[in-house]
Amino acid sequence: MFGKRKPVVKHILIVEDEPLLAFDNEVRIEKLGYSVVGTRDNVREALTDLDRHQVDLILADINLSGERTGIDLAREASERDVPVLFVTGNPPKDCKVYAVGSLPKPFSDRDLKAAIRAVDDILAGRTPKPPKGMILYEPA
Repeated sequence: MFGKRKPVVKHILIVEDEPLLAFDNEVRIEKLGYSVVGTRDNVREALTDLDRHQVDLILADINLSGERTGIDLAREASERDVPVLFVTGNPPKDCKVYAVGSLPKPFSDRDLKAAIRAVDDILAGRTPKPPKGMILYEPA
């Protein structure tokens, strides 16, 4: 009853086109105790990971390598019932239907942990406590 809550988010896919940021996010997320199922820089490879692995959350930038964007990825992930949290310097306004929210860059380890926990709370039906600056989108 008063034990630790069971997390919904365990397996995270990182989609970021800047190699140093992608590596940094991978290390941060693993330090927080999550499993990183892949680190990709384009939509095509990210969708392949979605088909091959269990993914509980996608952390995606908006601008990616190739012609497709993080918004395109979020659209396809939403069809697979996989939530997307944008991590971007320019949070989008036109994709609220596809993503759970956005965390503006740059962010601290503490903000990243709180953002993932907020998404976990939403998925578990609990009231989230997002970090400062995080935008939560209303579900459709």
